[in-house]
Amino acid sequence: MTARDPWVNMLRTTVAAFAAGVGGAGAVTVQPFDHALGLPDGPARRVARNIQSLLLDEANVGRVVDPAGGSWYVEQRTEELARAAWDWFTEIERAGGMAAALDSGLVADRLAATWRRRADNVAHRRDPITGVSEFPNLDEQLPVREPAPRPPAGGLPRHRYAEPFERLRDRSDAHRTATGDRPTVFLAALGPPAVHSARTGFAANLLAAGGIATVTGTGDDPAALVAAFAESGATVACLCSSDKLYAESAGPVAAALTTAGARRVWLAGRPGDHAGVTGHLYAGCDAVGVLTELLHDLEVAG
Repeated sequence: MTARDPWVNMLRTTVAAFAAGVGGAGAVTVQPFDHALGLPDGPARRVARNIQSLLLDEANVGRVVDPAGGSWYVEQRTEELARAAWDWFTEIERAGGMAAALDSGLVADRLAATWRRRADNVAHRRDPITGVSEFPNLDEQLPVREPAPRPPAGGLPRHRYAEPFERLRDRSDAHRTATGDRPTVFLAALGPPAVHSARTGFAANLLAAGGIATVTGTGDDPAALVAAFAESGATVACLCSSDKLYAESAGPVAAALTTAGARRVWLAGRPGDHAGVTGHLYAGCDAVGVLTELLHDLEVAG
């Protein structure tokens, strides 16, 4: 469940409820889409209830016995899950039972290892989160909800996958409230649109995941890009183009932007030998780490 673009949660809960029904779950609870924002309101609770009714009565999920029966894929995955679960249960029993496993830290350590692995996948956007790490909307107006009561202290930690990106967005929002402007990066798009569009779009999408707006300047002339950079009011720039044009123009353009006052010049593409470039954005990079570094470059309070 995400606090950003929370309406997408309705799709997530529908898919989860459908999977539970197809899998033969005896009981299913669908969370309201605004659960991560605080106390859900009446319409959100009503939608959550009706998702179950829709699946039962309109999609007829409840009228089919074992709808996944006969599917080798589903049967195989079920077998793998059952065996893995049984191995874990027997490990707990060997440790003296659940109480002993909790006291010894066995359960906490296993959960922490799983969280580190999943958090790394989210940070590198191998596991994308729509509306948060992918396709974020910087202009969204979030619904306001009453704060939910704090959960009891102690126990095992609870995490939401979207939290690292949402904390970056919160920093950006606080910066805009304090200064009147959202942190902004200038995208220096080198060459014609056919050459730079893919990386310009990639960079803008990645930066928006951290609450960073973008202003794009196009052209091959360093002087024209410097003029567009100065007009943008940005203090950090990112070059966007093809590898071929990077080899020809990245160095001179980066030098011109640095002379014009850019604190740092990044490049959308994998690390290479580009004079004057001090950071890289690319598919598979640690997006949370890169965005944290960029917010520091933009002097956004942590």
